[in-house]
Amino acid sequence: MTVARSRFRGWGGVAGMAAACALTAATLLPLSHGAADNAGSVLAGQGVASARPAKADDCQTPEASLPSSAAGGPNIDTIVQRGKLIVGVDQNSYRWGYRNPASGGLEGFDIDLARAIAQDILGRPDAIIFRAIPTNQRIPALNNGTVDIVVRTMTINCARIKQVAFSTAYFQTGQQVLAPKGSSITGYNKSLAGKKICSAEGSTAYDALAKNSFGATFKDEHDGQPQDEEQFTVPNQLDCLVRLQMGLVDAVVTDAALAAGQAAQDPAVELKGGKPFTTEFYGVATKLGNDDLVRRVNKVLDDYRKGPWTEAYNKWLVADLPGITGPPAPKYRTG
Repeated sequence: MTVARSRFRGWGGVAGMAAACALTAATLLPLSHGAADNAGSVLAGQGVASARPAKADDCQTPEASLPSSAAGGPNIDTIVQRGKLIVGVDQNSYRWGYRNPASGGLEGFDIDLARAIAQDILGRPDAIIFRAIPTNQRIPALNNGTVDIVVRTMTINCARIKQVAFSTAYFQTGQQVLAPKGSSITGYNKSLAGKKICSAEGSTAYDALAKNSFGATFKDEHDGQPQDEEQFTVPNQLDCLVRLQMGLVDAVVTDAALAAGQAAQDPAVELKGGKPFTTEFYGVATKLGNDDLVRRVNKVLDDYRKGPWTEAYNKWLVADLPGITGPPAPKYRTG
């Protein structure tokens, strides 16, 4: 492996880099299931809001979802007959979905939510199969039936609601810049000019850079082609942190919630710009047309917001994302 610079930030040199690369590669492997896996801005308080339907050609509130229901249906029945809920997750996003190196188990905010959904549908939080899904494979994994749902810091937006169905929002975040503490980069602004910026393929960060990169280099020459260099646009968001630590890029653009976890892992980097420059919401995704499953997940989220959400936030996120008073209020479709 040729390295542009030999200086590594916050990972203890070559050994740390190797460990980081091993973690990144591991996201491509299917995960085991069952007991073996046991391991910003201030948000609005709880409440219920109604909104117009989010249509492909008139998208105003993409986070508006189907009303919640505890009823069954064909997709619920399939999961019950199988006896396992198959969930697409990340295993490299610190505090969200990651493998505890000591226990080998999956942990994090998204993992707790996935287990709550399994508990509701199947009566056991461990009645679950986790599958590691790269950022750019979340939608294909749903559409080809590899997973039932994706719980993987997945932003709800107008483009994605044409491809998959989302639950109501369970977390509010936004895009932010992550860079070394001594960098001249000050945020998502003209200080990016001439810099090399990394983002994940299929991410809202890439979409933001495509609209306005402020003169930064962010796109590989052969993006989306077999010879894709995968230097600036990469399959997994954690790959960007590795490239930043190796000195191959100058900054990363990603969700502030993920960036905060990465800054907690590496004290040599920090979030720039003070606050996110977009407002986005995470949702649980499933295949278009799986309305019974969407409604059931929304029912789980209705209950989750009443207490378990805060418990999970205090356990996993409050240290790195302080000041969040509660989950976003759900929005349901009308008409």
